[in-house]
Amino acid sequence: MAIRSLIINPGSTSTKLGIFTDETLEMDETLRHSTEEIAKYESIIAQKDFRKKIILEFLAGRDIDVHSFNVIVGRGGMLKPMPGGTYAVTDMLRKDLEVGVQGQHASNLGGILAREIGDEIGVPSYIVDPVVVDELCDAARLSGLPEIPRVSVFHALNQKAVCRRYAAEIGRKYEDLNLIGIHLGGGVSVAAHEKGRVIDVFNALDGDGAFSPERCGALPVGGLIRLCYSGKYTREQMMKRAVGGGGFNAYVGTNDARQVMEMINGGNTDAKLMMDAFVLQLSKNAGAMAAVLSGHVDRIIITGGIAHNKWVTDEIEKRVSFIAPVTVYPGEDELLALAQGALRVMRGEEKAKVYEEV
Repeated sequence: MAIRSLIINPGSTSTKLGIFTDETLEMDETLRHSTEEIAKYESIIAQKDFRKKIILEFLAGRDIDVHSFNVIVGRGGMLKPMPGGTYAVTDMLRKDLEVGVQGQHASNLGGILAREIGDEIGVPSYIVDPVVVDELCDAARLSGLPEIPRVSVFHALNQKAVCRRYAAEIGRKYEDLNLIGIHLGGGVSVAAHEKGRVIDVFNALDGDGAFSPERCGALPVGGLIRLCYSGKYTREQMMKRAVGGGGFNAYVGTNDARQVMEMINGGNTDAKLMMDAFVLQLSKNAGAMAAVLSGHVDRIIITGGIAHNKWVTDEIEKRVSFIAPVTVYPGEDELLALAQGALRVMRGEEKAKVYEEV
């Protein structure tokens, strides 16, 4: 029997919807919310009824019967650290999304909306591979200061989806391969996938790896401490400079890699130097993950929005192909990845994981 799914992926000023029959996309739509609309709500969780109403009105406007869905899937949010997989939206998982145990983010609404709509029409609701997926080996958690453990926050949904895609294309299982994943977007993450588990990854949010279009990545710690105590910045200003104002934004004033390439083509030497450094840092991160995997790497997979930039992917490949062959999957098909996670459970290929057991 074909399985029809509704996928809900909330962002800060939009809600992306996908409708799938099995793995075939029937429709995708981005419902945009103005800053003025969002500003009416004191918190992210307070937006829940507003977003739910818009989703149901959209479906009704397209003559789509909400009861036609067999499963509702939401983007996972800032839950407690958890292994990768597909999770049923249980009462505790929903409660932790509402509280935001690791922070408030629009993605927290994904599982909540999926649960409400699923309950109303009598079908299961799931989340898949949220950004807080944590499968680190114990040694990877130590940073050098006990007060600052290394944590796992990265593009788990897309990284695991493209690794599964590569495994399927070569007739293997993700759980049988050692892979290095490189996600290139507004944030970047480089991860070591060992037999289906991400045993080490550079934190894509607070940053201990390469800089990105918006984030500073790892910094010389002494210089960072001196800057924090220089009196030039408040704590809030430093946080915004590191996450949002760092990376490309700090060096050339834009977070758009396409604009950076235009600068380079126009002879901007500062932009060229920055992009060379971006490639160098990512390549160094991949080399580090090769060491984590003891040099046993079946493939390096590059993905994310910036992976559409062939110059960037070619330059990375030049530096890392001695480790393993490189495959590029540009973009990030999050809606499909969410649908596939639910399908694996609905088809009996995997068991849904239980958040309470984490």
